[in-house]
Amino acid sequence: MKKVLGLLLAAAMLFSLAACGAEERNAQPERNSDTSDPLAAQYLADYMLVTARLPELPDMPSQEELMAAFEQIDYDKMGAEAYQQAQEKIWDDWDTRSRAYANAVREFRGDGVDEQFTGGFLDYTKATALQLFSAHSGENVIYSPANLYLALAMLAETVDGESRAQLLDLLNLDSIEQSRKCADSLWRNLYSETAYGKCLLANSLWGNEKYEMKPDTLAVLSDTYHSSVYRAPMGDGKTDSAIAEWVNENTNRLLSEAAQFETKPETLFMLLSTLYFKDQWSDTFHEGATSRDSFTNARGAEEEIDFMHRTDDALSFFRDAENGCTVAELRFRSGNAMRFLLPDEGVTLESLIESGAAVGGLQVYDRGVCLEVGKVHWSVPKFDVSSDLQLIDALKRLGVTDVFDDEKADFSPLVDLDEAAAVTSVQHAARVLVDENGCEAAAFTAITADATAALIEELPEIEMNLNRPFAFMITGVDGLPLFIGTVNTVE
Repeated sequence: MKKVLGLLLAAAMLFSLAACGAEERNAQPERNSDTSDPLAAQYLADYMLVTARLPELPDMPSQEELMAAFEQIDYDKMGAEAYQQAQEKIWDDWDTRSRAYANAVREFRGDGVDEQFTGGFLDYTKATALQLFSAHSGENVIYSPANLYLALAMLAETVDGESRAQLLDLLNLDSIEQSRKCADSLWRNLYSETAYGKCLLANSLWGNEKYEMKPDTLAVLSDTYHSSVYRAPMGDGKTDSAIAEWVNENTNRLLSEAAQFETKPETLFMLLSTLYFKDQWSDTFHEGATSRDSFTNARGAEEEIDFMHRTDDALSFFRDAENGCTVAELRFRSGNAMRFLLPDEGVTLESLIESGAAVGGLQVYDRGVCLEVGKVHWSVPKFDVSSDLQLIDALKRLGVTDVFDDEKADFSPLVDLDEAAAVTSVQHAARVLVDENGCEAAAFTAITADATAALIEELPEIEMNLNRPFAFMITGVDGLPLFIGTVNTVE
């Protein structure tokens, strides 16, 4: 009995720590050695100028380690007193190391993300998502607000004047000092690796070897944005391979098709930001309950796909009768969540996007809206959706214009130039995979600058049968959006 109690207490403690976002390490996504490029990896080392400063945290004792330790002691051989002492020693050791780790995590995260920043970040997410969804109506659009935010904040460090002001305005920030504080807080509070999942962020700046980059700016990028810095020959295939390898290493090679880069001799720099996410559902979908069914795409055609099924007896959900949609979320074991917005029959996802109800609905959990509680019957398609977007036009519509104009862009914080220069590409690629066990997702932003030159029966029940176009959001700490997307087709 004492052994069982010890195991139960240990499991409860582990779950509590994981739900708070525990087990963060200086780690990278799993790498597939069969597809890595040894030469490109060597180029990465050759071009390295500044190494990213990643968190250094003690290892968290795992549940498997604890269980194995309990299994090593035998009540029948040791006797009651010795067995109890051994149990207590195992528990005390595990508890001490767990507390040390939890304290290190709290110190790493600092004061967390403040409410003012959270509100501004959600507003930025809504504005950018509306632009992208509207510009690609009827298509799958997968987008990482957090990833793009960090990329644009880094870009603001490399420019000055009105170019910087426009970027900060889009990010709802008042100054570059506030930008640094918010970016560092966002990075520290999203970066995690738990026993069940991970959210890994990485940044890098690739400068043209023909130009001297200013040390003060490089120091800010390294210290605040945890960015690596490379100096390489632009317009060289070796550099292009090294950049692709860096992206693939930090996204578990989920975006290898999109990670095809071609620099030019006049490329001033490339700024890269990645986000890799993987987590398990709190309650997995049973594979035996998965069955084939039809998904009606945005064109009205039916697509056959596997649907996962389960029922949650006591789940909070938001019912928007005025606009005609329902929002509910599935929780991950690390404490994150994936929200789904399903339009009512006869209501199109496109109309909800145009009215702002789609993105607004996905954010209701963070806006203090009163939620209902009831039994939710889930039918969720297993899907693998991706998109590869060019964001310049969307950013211009959002007020960021000068950085794309070689007569107005000012890159003096990073490098002194005799010729004009401008940002010529803002590529954003993302991919989200969902199955019975959980979700895996990745995103990268590549910015290129070129020189020119269980409840009572009365509770309501809802059907979340995602058999038609729907929207989703994956959230991290404090509900901050990691990924947001529309699924108009599952083919």
